[in-house]
Amino acid sequence: MKVIQFTQTGGPDVLTLTDLPTPSPKAGDVLVRHTAIGINYIDTYHRTGLYPVPLPYVPGSEGAGVIEKLGEGVTDLTVGQRVAYVMQPGAYAEYSSVPADKLVLIPDGMTDQQAAAVLLQGMTAHYLAFTTYPIRPGDTVLIHAGAGGVGLLLTQIARMRGARVITTVSIEEKAQLSRENGADEVILYTQTDFADEVKRLTGGQGVHAVYDSVGKTTFEGSLNCLKPVGMMVSFGNASGAVPPFAPALLASKGSLMFTRPSLAHYILTRSALLERATTLFNWVVEGKLTVHIQPTYALADAAQAHRDLEARKTTGKLLLIP
Repeated sequence: MKVIQFTQTGGPDVLTLTDLPTPSPKAGDVLVRHTAIGINYIDTYHRTGLYPVPLPYVPGSEGAGVIEKLGEGVTDLTVGQRVAYVMQPGAYAEYSSVPADKLVLIPDGMTDQQAAAVLLQGMTAHYLAFTTYPIRPGDTVLIHAGAGGVGLLLTQIARMRGARVITTVSIEEKAQLSRENGADEVILYTQTDFADEVKRLTGGQGVHAVYDSVGKTTFEGSLNCLKPVGMMVSFGNASGAVPPFAPALLASKGSLMFTRPSLAHYILTRSALLERATTLFNWVVEGKLTVHIQPTYALADAAQAHRDLEARKTTGKLLLIP
């Protein structure tokens, strides 16, 4: 089977197309033939070595496709069913062997591409808005990278929860997309100091929570956007890791709360996985949640997809098609 692999960490050029044997599912696993593969920022962290992985490595942790073969002991799934999964390594490939209890059935009325596009980023947006900082009606929240995959979904969900949503983006085209997905106010951070603008938009009060996937370059400004006892949710490192800081900094800025969550801990059990995934899939099928998919990339073009993602040229979700 064709796979994307890297044998050393570095830039997008380390991603190479190669052949590996098609896996045979072991007991409890299912062989999935991919029809769509999700690209996520964490894939770039693995590629660069920010998050170390064993080498050689096949990146990717999200996919959708069709069950080709069942491993021993799998009795509740059948060959031919459409399924999706997240948080399982080796997705940049034509096939993947996935534990059966990590698979979610794709419902009628939903495409494989929609499933691959919404599962990881959508469940991230879901836990951020429902669990990490449970948004309440009347809250004001700031979402960085408002035109990105998580940003667009989180904006929609935050509005469902009754929040006033402020987002940051780089250019006017992204600002328009953010507004179309429910943002009340959009700040062009390339033209305006976002912290000053947030204070202006909130009458000097600040926001209840900041959802920050950017990291290093927005960290201090994000803290300055919060009202006393507000929560800083740092869930990504697009500009680099947040630098070390003294806990007393949080006290000096208003007894702020800081957290660094990860999706894996919010879907530790199968019941939690199914609850979040089923909610998202139902919203998509019912038209309550819009999934924005960029023009797709061939599997062989994974390096270009990473270049585009890291250059912040993209909006919504990027997919590889085997």
